Order: sequence, then structure tokens, then C-alpha cells
Amino acid sequence: MNWISACRLDDIEQEGVTRFDHGGRTYAIYRSPSDEVFCTDGLCTHEAIHLADGLVMDYEIECPKHSGVFDYRTGQPLTPPACKGLNTYQAKIENGDVMLALPA
Repeated sequence: MNWISACRLDDIEQEGVTRFDHGGRTYAIYRSPSDEVFCTDGLCTHEAIHLADGLVMDYEIECPKHSGVFDYRTGQPLTPPACKGLNTYQAKIENGDVMLALPA
């Protein structure tokens, strides 16, 4: 597994999200209310809008364009118009760095 450093944990507010671009793809990194980190595809499956511009509440991200909501832990869509899930990726905190396991 290829772990890469994406950002510092302190770069993401608690119950926040940040955008991370790598290898020609966009990802969204979330910091949960309990200071865990999660990573999903960075674009909404409905209309390819950047999720990092959306609103995080608890363990959910709301797309800023049409208000589709996903559970960022699983990628599952929770409200329309989102109907296809997001891919999720392993994330961990190591010495204050957010590390992601992303496809090569």
C-alpha cells in the first residue's frame, strides 16, 4: 500500500473538509467530530461539484450545488439527488500528518 502525506491534521477544522489533488484526481479529506480522518472522491457523483466546498455536519457532507448528502465514512448517498456512492480511501494520522492510501 502506498501511503502519502496529504496535509497536517491542524489544516482541517474539526467537522471540516479540505480538498486534496493528487495524480490527476481530486479527493476530499474530512476531520470527524472525534478527530478521526476519512477520505472520499472529491467530486459529487451527481454533477462533479467539489465536495470540499460543501458543509460538513457530524459524519455527513452536503454538496454545495444541489444539497445531496453523503456519509463520508462509507461514501453512501443519504439524500437525493445523490444516488451513486463515493469511493472511499484509507486515511490515518501519523505524527500530526494526514496520510492517505491512494491508487497509483
